[in-house]
Amino acid sequence: MSGTAERPDTADGDKQARDLHPRKFDLLNLTLVDVNGGLRPYLNVFLLVHREWSATTVGLVTTIAGLIGVGLQAPLGAVIDAARDKRMAIVAALLAASAGAAVIAVWPQFWPVLVAFTVLTAAGSSFTPTIAGLTLGIFPKARLSRRMGRNSAWYRGGNVCIAVLIALVGYGFPDRAVFFIVPALSLAAAAAVLSIPREIVGQALAEEVKPKGKGGSALKVLLGNRPLLIFAASIFLFQLANGPMASLVAQKISLAHEDWSAAITSTTIIAAQVVMLPMAIMVGRFADGWGRKPIILFAFAMLPVRALLYTLSDDPIWLFAVQSLEGVSTGLYSAIKPLMIADFMEDKSRYNLASGAIATVQGIAIALSNVLAGSIVDLSGFTAAFLVSSAVGTASALLLTRMPEPSGIKNLR
Repeated sequence: MSGTAERPDTADGDKQARDLHPRKFDLLNLTLVDVNGGLRPYLNVFLLVHREWSATTVGLVTTIAGLIGVGLQAPLGAVIDAARDKRMAIVAALLAASAGAAVIAVWPQFWPVLVAFTVLTAAGSSFTPTIAGLTLGIFPKARLSRRMGRNSAWYRGGNVCIAVLIALVGYGFPDRAVFFIVPALSLAAAAAVLSIPREIVGQALAEEVKPKGKGGSALKVLLGNRPLLIFAASIFLFQLANGPMASLVAQKISLAHEDWSAAITSTTIIAAQVVMLPMAIMVGRFADGWGRKPIILFAFAMLPVRALLYTLSDDPIWLFAVQSLEGVSTGLYSAIKPLMIADFMEDKSRYNLASGAIATVQGIAIALSNVLAGSIVDLSGFTAAFLVSSAVGTASALLLTRMPEPSGIKNLR
């Protein structure tokens, strides 16, 4: 955040942060569509159940689209870091996501879906890190954990509302109508972000988050940060295991209840999102006191346990109940990740670069997870896919133990 305006003193900075009207951030987070956690599961069911694609083909489309889309995240992050008005980066992503969703709705064939979902993945992956960058540059460090937690809480609350909306639209209208929810909500999100005063965007209001202008190329900065690399590798394994689970549960139940596929998919999402909301609030309140590492370790350790629980019963109620546990892992992880990246990056002016790199790693894992899980399901069934996810999830938690406590990172370099 490289604003050129004169930085106010601490008291003035606190007052200016209060004058931002935090509900503008709340509304922005509320209306963002979660592409990976919310739209992707419905897309998978839409193609598998209503368009009669094979699980392997569905996984192939989402994998290719994901790999191409997320490959742009680190370069986009560098561009966003250099942008003087980061609000417009969010607006551009909203427009791109709207166009992608509309193409899927009106032209649900292999190549159009592949191109459109690539755009959706790239745009959707940029939402939360860009908003986190705005937050980092506006709110003082003393208020940063609570604001980040509040961002995540409103985002999760919005996902619940959007999932309910998807269920209602999917039940009462043609199946493809669900995708038009994206441009409708994008209008509200664009209005929210543009209501944030332009003159305060990009200013570092707290000395602790002021950019420090560390030298070196972008690649050197990233590869020279060992704790960040450990975190990235752990995230890769975590998302490789976690990425397909919501879709697998939705597909498993939807194959037996085709007429209720949209409602079933939304229910699996809602079950997790309801739990994610209090997890995000908890991170905002306790991340500074407890430290980052215990929270993220607990989140990662819950994943292999959940994967094993899926194999115990095929009863829909049981599967829905277990799916709600995703809210613990993903809720804690998604809320604390922006804080951890901010801790790792001494040069805060490269925050979005690091966020983009992490998003790339995460997106590659999610993309690969879909084709891997789809292939395992076609060859050996759902139980085998859940067992593989459990093993990979265990490896992610073990690797994370090698990472130092992020909030004390400067003392460990």
